[in-house]
Amino acid sequence: MNTTRRHASWRALIATAALLAVIATACGDDGDEPTSSDGTGSAAEFEGTLRIGAIPDQDPERLQRTYGGVAEHLAEYLPGATVEYVPVTDYEGAVTGFRVGDLDAVWFGGLTGVQARLEVEGAQALVQRDIDEAFTSVFIAAAATGLDTMSDVSDLAALEGHSFTFGSESSTSGRLMPQSFLTEAGLDIDSSFAGLPGFSGSHDATIEVVSAGTYEVGALNSQVWDDRVAEGVVDETAVVEIFRTPPYYDYHWVVRPDLDERLGDGATDAFVDAMLALDASDEADAEILDLFGAESFIRTENDNYAAIEAVARAVGLIR
Repeated sequence: MNTTRRHASWRALIATAALLAVIATACGDDGDEPTSSDGTGSAAEFEGTLRIGAIPDQDPERLQRTYGGVAEHLAEYLPGATVEYVPVTDYEGAVTGFRVGDLDAVWFGGLTGVQARLEVEGAQALVQRDIDEAFTSVFIAAAATGLDTMSDVSDLAALEGHSFTFGSESSTSGRLMPQSFLTEAGLDIDSSFAGLPGFSGSHDATIEVVSAGTYEVGALNSQVWDDRVAEGVVDETAVVEIFRTPPYYDYHWVVRPDLDERLGDGATDAFVDAMLALDASDEADAEILDLFGAESFIRTENDNYAAIEAVARAVGLIR
């Protein structure tokens, strides 16, 4: 082979090797980099701050741990953007923050999610926990009442004449759905109990006031109840579960329709990807999932909460 032909062959080999290197770099995956929802394996660059929030249904310290972890996780899927957890003091504050644009994505209950979407045209319910497509509430009672375990909604009629507390006034699992089941059992919220029902403010607070005997009966989120029992923080000699409701759709992430406009194209998809990617086999992800009381997150959509909206209108919480 003459010199000219040898140089041409080497140039061809070098060009081929360079091309293969580019392909390898583009297709390579070290297992840690998030991929975009279009399956290309490349993450877009975003700009700005994603502000996340949540209804304050548990104690503030637990909320900070939960959503601080979520913020760190989301930041991995939104390179270039800052992710910030913004606490609110009440359920109404979460809805208002979402409406005025102070919060871009909020972890709502079924009722507050409907309320928020009714106020922000184009807002979408996108992701929920695996447990949220068949969620339940529990009714608990002070052991001193002697109330028996109930097996049917109609059995709730036995609560007549007892003092009763809900959680937050805007809680799906701590007020809306329990109230609908009480009404189904023939009880009148304004006249069937010993005085008007109370509002403890949160699920944890409901356990506390019923345990203390401040109220004889209360209703709350079943997942919070189960977690607190498992943690050993419930005095089961003082308070007992008496009824678990039929299932309904509940908690979910709702995202504002202008998120892509603010942070960059693909931001909404990246948010969804991040939540769906939480994996119980990963130590950091498992901690987040455990705080949510879930095994995974799954997709959801606005239509899943039509029944919640109908109940809310029927009891006057949405007009």
